[in-house]
Amino acid sequence: MSNGCSRPVALDLLRRSEHVLFAALLILGVAGAWRTGPRHWVLAVGAAGVAGWYLVGMLLARRSRARWQAAGWLVVLTAGCAVLAVGSVSFVWLAFPLFLLYTQLLPLAASVPAVALVTVGTIAAIALDRGRLDAPAVVGPLVGAAIAVVITLVYRDLAEQVRRRAELIDELTAARDQLAAAERRAGVLAERERLAREIHDTITQSLTGIVLVLHTARDTDPAQLPVLHAQLDTAITAARAALTDTRRLVRALTPAELAGRSLPEALGRIVADQPGLGARLHVEGEPVGLPTPVAVTLLRGAQEALANVRAHARARRVDVTLTFLPESISLDVVDDGIGFDPALPVGPSTGTGLGLAGLRARAAEVGGSMEVDSAPGRGTALNLTVPRREATDA
Repeated sequence: MSNGCSRPVALDLLRRSEHVLFAALLILGVAGAWRTGPRHWVLAVGAAGVAGWYLVGMLLARRSRARWQAAGWLVVLTAGCAVLAVGSVSFVWLAFPLFLLYTQLLPLAASVPAVALVTVGTIAAIALDRGRLDAPAVVGPLVGAAIAVVITLVYRDLAEQVRRRAELIDELTAARDQLAAAERRAGVLAERERLAREIHDTITQSLTGIVLVLHTARDTDPAQLPVLHAQLDTAITAARAALTDTRRLVRALTPAELAGRSLPEALGRIVADQPGLGARLHVEGEPVGLPTPVAVTLLRGAQEALANVRAHARARRVDVTLTFLPESISLDVVDDGIGFDPALPVGPSTGTGLGLAGLRARAAEVGGSMEVDSAPGRGTALNLTVPRREATDA
């Protein structure tokens, strides 16, 4: 049994032992007084009264721990034991459980004088009964008082350790609950951020494309019906893509573009679905299978870059290059649009900036990095590089 479990049991055993000791010494006192003459009935009744008062004290101790109540109870109990000891020296050894009670229930400043006073009284009672003061009459009470004090000091130490252990357990429990709550909050925030990125990289981009196409269709000459139909078909395709992405997010947030396809194949479909941009895909190096988080990061990077080109760049040509390096995978998206100054705050011409910030955070999650090189009038180049951890040959 561990120390944490044995200490409360030891304290309870000590309390029970004190009760048994008091009862045993009281019974021995009655047995000894029975041989003293006609007063034995009076002493027996007095012993019963002391026992009853002792039981009253045990009941009070369960209901209240006020020191003034304990002191008053001890005064009456001591007086009763003293009267019994005066009637018969057989009751003199009740001093030993009194020593224990003094040191347990009273402050140290009050218990030490009480123990000393009762010790002197016990020695005097024994000396009067024997008619002389000898060594056993002195040593016996002194040893009893010393043992009682030592036992009580051990008792107090155990009680203090139990109290401190209970406080420590309460603190650890509270700290554990606070940590669990903090972890839950952090998990919720991380999941919200991930969902925000997913929605931005899929549904938001598709809806942005629909808005751009519809604006273009609105300004198209009605006489150019084939062109108008093509634009509407593009808007319908983007709307269907947004619906597909929404359903995917509801199901499990698994990348629909990568389902059953390699990363180059998924990028090829995305690049091909960029009407009017002149987008082309280049794959360099030997393609390999990639862990899902790495493939998703590169895929979302291409989608974000192409969405920005459609919305802001006014580009005529976009080159998407996927390079398989020995230790990493690199994605480059280069356009010949109007460019922008990355150092300036975002505005109507450059978007909200959430897409690039989310892409940078996504790259960092897989140990990668993102760089944007642009300037007004000379286009934009976005580079996304992620490590090829856990990659397996295709």
